[in-house]
Amino acid sequence: MKFIQRSVAVGLLSCLTLIAGCSTSVDGNTYKQVSPTFNIEEFFAGNVRAWGIVQNRSGEVVQRFVVDIQGKNEGGTLTLDETFTYGVGEGPKQRTWKIVKQADGTYVGNAGDIDGPATGTSYGNAFNFHYNMDLPVDDTTYAVTFDDWFWAFDDSAMMNRSYIRKFGVVMAEVTIFMQKQD
Repeated sequence: MKFIQRSVAVGLLSCLTLIAGCSTSVDGNTYKQVSPTFNIEEFFAGNVRAWGIVQNRSGEVVQRFVVDIQGKNEGGTLTLDETFTYGVGEGPKQRTWKIVKQADGTYVGNAGDIDGPATGTSYGNAFNFHYNMDLPVDDTTYAVTFDDWFWAFDDSAMMNRSYIRKFGVVMAEVTIFMQKQD
């Protein structure tokens, strides 16, 4: 009996280790003192062009796209109108984000295809957005969580890395480079 209990315990521990290994976690506090400071309202004021890929768990590129983003700040709301063009795969053609800075310095954002509000936090040259989405893939829709990280290179360029999770396990990763066009 003890052998079976040990085998089950070792099996569970191995599964938990494997799942933890499939998960990626970024500590925003690492970037609090890193410059240049990323200011989401300033970076997205005007036109931004982005180039990105989506990779599945195997590392295969399943989407390649360009996004043209028109940003404007009015009445404390940052509006991002995004238009997508795909070279590989399919996805949304358009998305509009409405993002508002809160009194405590965090951000709340909404978009039509996002489930509930996105919550955002600034960390020096980094910015993190968390949100849920019903993600259509082929003929199925998956309830997933996005862990979306932005890192400033300078005042006109940044990188975005998103980890798409299902049950806490990274199922796909998005890499996007963005550059101001003004």
